[in-house]
Amino acid sequence: MSLLDSIIEPSQLRTQPSTALPAVCDELRAYVLDSVSKTGGHLSSNLGVIELTVALHYCFDTPHDRLVWDVGHQCYPHKVLTGRRERMHTLRQWGGLAGFPKRDESPYDTFGVAHSSTSISAALGMAVAAKAKGEARRVVAIIGDGSMTAGMAFEALNNAGAMDANVLVILNDNEMSISEPVGALNNYLSRLLASKTYGKVRSVGKSVLSALPPVSRFARRWEEHMKGMVLPGTMWEEFGFNYIGPIDGHDVNLLVDTLNKVKDRPGPQFLHVLTRKGAGYERAEDDPILYHGVGKFDHVVGIPPADPGKSPKKTYSDIFGDWLCDAVAADRTIVGITPAMREGSGMVRFSKEHPDNYFDVGIAEQHSVTFAAGLACEGMKPVVAIYSTFLQRAYDQLVHDVVLQNLPVVFAIDRAGLVGADGPTHAGSFDVAYLRCLPNMTIMSASDAAECRAMLSHAVALASPVAVRYPRGAAHGAPEAGFAPLAHGKGVRVRERSGVPSTATAGRRVAILGWGAMLHPARVAADALDATLVNMRFVKPLDGALIRELAATHDLLVTVEEASVEGSAGSAVAECLAQAGLACALLTLGLPDRFIDQGDPALMLASAGLDAAGIERSIRERCVAFSPVG
Repeated sequence: MSLLDSIIEPSQLRTQPSTALPAVCDELRAYVLDSVSKTGGHLSSNLGVIELTVALHYCFDTPHDRLVWDVGHQCYPHKVLTGRRERMHTLRQWGGLAGFPKRDESPYDTFGVAHSSTSISAALGMAVAAKAKGEARRVVAIIGDGSMTAGMAFEALNNAGAMDANVLVILNDNEMSISEPVGALNNYLSRLLASKTYGKVRSVGKSVLSALPPVSRFARRWEEHMKGMVLPGTMWEEFGFNYIGPIDGHDVNLLVDTLNKVKDRPGPQFLHVLTRKGAGYERAEDDPILYHGVGKFDHVVGIPPADPGKSPKKTYSDIFGDWLCDAVAADRTIVGITPAMREGSGMVRFSKEHPDNYFDVGIAEQHSVTFAAGLACEGMKPVVAIYSTFLQRAYDQLVHDVVLQNLPVVFAIDRAGLVGADGPTHAGSFDVAYLRCLPNMTIMSASDAAECRAMLSHAVALASPVAVRYPRGAAHGAPEAGFAPLAHGKGVRVRERSGVPSTATAGRRVAILGWGAMLHPARVAADALDATLVNMRFVKPLDGALIRELAATHDLLVTVEEASVEGSAGSAVAECLAQAGLACALLTLGLPDRFIDQGDPALMLASAGLDAAGIERSIRERCVAFSPVG
């Protein structure tokens, strides 16, 4: 029986002697590698925190003590050690374990995450609550160096220092350029700074010298100067934290020793840990980006190189990236902006071919939007490539800094709709609803590759804010087929009903209005029901003339969209009909008023009734349930 086999809960880990921890880490790393290679998921980041995860659960009384992970890409070892090992084969699958910490999945998942830079704020709230209730509870936030680029993390640091809360922030720093400082000297200094002796000397010194203000100020400057020379901790000290580190994040016994010295110290503590993404798996260490998010693969062989003789089907992200390269080649005032999602947004080629027009601002969605607004003020044409779920984080900037000033910023909204294995935290369910209510905003949904390019070209030519939304995954059709310029705010008829009464719809005249990729399952349903089908293209401005025309010639209008059914395109059609005084029956199909868990995209759409069979079934049921108007 292996050591890992004997550890079902962290309490069993804590019965192990510290000398056994390196072996536990080796077994855990091997298990995570084997497990992720069979299910797919985040790999490099999880391999990088094996020792840190073991040390945290070894030193802290979890789940009584709170661990808050940030972003959550690195939570797989945590899940294995907290009673979920036997379900890891279901990771990111329909009905299985989520790929991120999730409160209703385990008491060890103290805070649901998946968006960055939230851990310090949440941990601070937990620490203050524990103090208010008189509970002896330790709270730890584990945040990556990438997440420290977001303003929210610094807002929380600033507040934590001022509140003097008992919270430990661990910076999991896997930036390769600063791995060299790890060594005996740094470990020695870190041990010293974490020791009770250092803490006592520092406290006594401050109390004695406080009676002599000039000496006190001199001593404080000397201490900060000396620490600043040998350690990158001065900034964190200025926030009110006691800084410890950097230490080697792959030395589990050093981590345990340091955590045991730090965990009961009062006030805000900041531990700087250096790790390597992909640690222990050479292929992932050599290419942590390739192995960041993986599909199923043979970890003995590694991820095979792409077959040069086989062209993979382009995704919508690829279509966007290719369009951006072409657009900038023709107009140097166009610039591309991404909040740390270059690979996911299809901008790798663009970043290499047009580096002067490419801006990665880090995980800072709010800044990315206002930065774009500033560029637009000076005559540039900014294109912000952003996932729908991440644009939510910059809503105030979108409203106040872009839309209110009617600035020509293009939002290329990727992952519009359901996203599969990443689940509800990454789903683009709400952008139509939260954009549609804004004055000056134009919203388009692309149904295929060619239309996506046409919409982006149309968007960049407008002198006002524009959103072009497109889903995750392979694009329908080929962009090479070309596309005629769009008529602003106009939809197009795709299929006409035959005019012969259909038994499938109980003789009702049905028109289906589709937006984006939903046009394709809607087409299948329209063929089965002999219904009119319209590609609406624009959510705002809505083609009111076309809707009124359809309402005059049909008994039932059906809207189909991959967005929240509340407040989105279907609601816009209902408003249009009401304003025109038309009593045509309306059926709105979209994402239901609930969060849909992770899984295969086809299963997720079917669960929402948005596959072809579900659309057809909903229309048949509605046709049976009502009588034609007039």
